[in-house]
Amino acid sequence: MPAAAQPAPIDLYFWTTPNGFKASIMLEECELPYTVHPVNIGKGDQFKPDFLAISPNNRIPAIVDPDGPDGRPISVFESGAILQYLGRKTGLFYPQEERGRVEVEEWLYWQVGGLGPMAGQAHHFRLFAPEKIPYAIDRYTKEVGRLYSVMNTRLETREFLAGEYSIADLASIGWVRSYERQGQDLAEFPNLKRWFETMMARPGVQRGFAASIEPKSPELSAAKP
Repeated sequence: MPAAAQPAPIDLYFWTTPNGFKASIMLEECELPYTVHPVNIGKGDQFKPDFLAISPNNRIPAIVDPDGPDGRPISVFESGAILQYLGRKTGLFYPQEERGRVEVEEWLYWQVGGLGPMAGQAHHFRLFAPEKIPYAIDRYTKEVGRLYSVMNTRLETREFLAGEYSIADLASIGWVRSYERQGQDLAEFPNLKRWFETMMARPGVQRGFAASIEPKSPELSAAKP
């Protein structure tokens, strides 16, 4: 019998940020073939019209799946939506039954609406702001600490955020990886530290963090249909 046809690679529009790594880790964990298209946010690539056709909010990551749900290409922007789409596509890391799916979505949206934005503000005011503003540094450092405490409590009775390994964990690991930049000490959060070490030991997570930004295509291969 002839070998089954391999799926066409998914186009990943990517830069090496915590949100960008969500997509590369998910693609690696799902063992889906993909091609990286670097979007250099330091040079303003995210404002180019061909990228905006895929990601109108001028943010990475974004994907174009040539094998969409109706047989036509589909583009997806926003990291949380990408995780959900790939989870539905593969049946991996995103439960099909409603109770489990709700639990995963609670922690996915907690990351998208809380951990990511607050950690990002901590990064900015602690490291990149042209003026050191003690109030802002203190505010966002403490808020990240509060969110780490929420995770630490949650992980006291379960291995992963929603019990089983899921896209909720994939969404959070890129941000927790930068804990030192957020003024945090994982020794103060032993359950979170255990989760972090478990996550970082996963081969798919390691490969996702190693995703290359060496150019592989001179231009975007598809626009939003």
